[in-house]
Amino acid sequence: MNDAHDKTALFRYKALEDEPSQVRTILQDVYEALQEKGYNPFGQIVGYLVSGDPTFITSHKNARTLITQIERDVILEELVREYLSK
Repeated sequence: MNDAHDKTALFRYKALEDEPSQVRTILQDVYEALQEKGYNPFGQIVGYLVSGDPTFITSHKNARTLITQIERDVILEELVREYLSK
């Protein structure tokens, strides 16, 4: 009995050459913009990453445009990589 749910799917995407530093810089800029506007940056960024809705990110300091320049899966992979590499 071979169930399709028993197989592991591979996740592939085209990585950016300068990905880690670009993701870090953008997340720091977005974090600061959200904080300046009085939002909880962690909650807002998580809301964006989970939903894909850019309105979770303020347009203050061009933060919304910045974060949408990088695919959410790239951001998530970099966050997981950083968290687990400690």
